[in-house]
Amino acid sequence: VQLQASGGGLVQAGGSLRLSCAGSGRTLSMYDMGWFRQAPGKEREFVAAINWPGGTTSYADSVKGRFTISRANAKNTVYLQMNSLKPEDTAVYYCAADPSSSSITIGPHYWGQGTQVTVSS
Repeated sequence: VQLQASGGGLVQAGGSLRLSCAGSGRTLSMYDMGWFRQAPGKEREFVAAINWPGGTTSYADSVKGRFTISRANAKNTVYLQMNSLKPEDTAVYYCAADPSSSSITIGPHYWGQGTQVTVSS
């Protein structure tokens, strides 16, 4: 499965962005999906995940209450709505997919290219 992330950009603190991750090659409907991010000089970290039916989500504590992950299986797309953005949210954001819910938060099998999110203070 190939993943294409988009929607990044420059936004002021307190603003919002919506990232999209479009799948191709295979339907995403049977995969758990996740978002990760990597800030300069830091390791890649888990942000959010959603199971393949879309009924179960999980979030990193740092984004809980501000970010929402969702999916539209008919469109083969996963979204990350980011509200109340902070400068510390600045990072390259990656989408990922894995057929196993036990792997999606720690070591997904499939990765997309990143999209840059920059939050100015």
